[in-house]
Amino acid sequence: QVQLVESGGGLVQAGGSLRLSCAASVSVFRAYSMAWYRQAPGKQRELVARISSGGSTNYADSVKGRFTISRDNANATVSLQMNSLKPEDTAVYYCNTHSQFYDYWGQGTQVTVSS
Repeated sequence: QVQLVESGGGLVQAGGSLRLSCAASVSVFRAYSMAWYRQAPGKQRELVARISSGGSTNYADSVKGRFTISRDNANATVSLQMNSLKPEDTAVYYCNTHSQFYDYWGQGTQVTVSS
C-alpha cells in the first residue's frame, strides 16, 4: 500500500507562484513514476505533469514553461513548482502514481488563483 500526502496549496493572485509537495510512503520511491493531476469544478481530472523513475518529464500544453515537476528520491517526495499562475489553474491538485498493477492517489490540495 502506498500513501501519498500533498501539501502547499493555497490562495494566490494571478502571476504568483506556489510550490506543491507530495510525500510518499513507499519503500523504493525511486522506482515509481509520479504525476500531478488537477480537477477544476465541473471538469474532468487532467494530467498536469509526470516524472518517470529516470527523471524524464512531460507536461500538459497548458502549463509548459510555467510549471516544473521534480523529485527527491532520498526524501521520497515529488514537487510541482507553479509560476505565472492564472485563474484557470484553479483546481484541486492530486499526486498520483500508477502502473498496470496499481493506482494510488493523494487526498488533493486546493489551489485557487484570483484575478
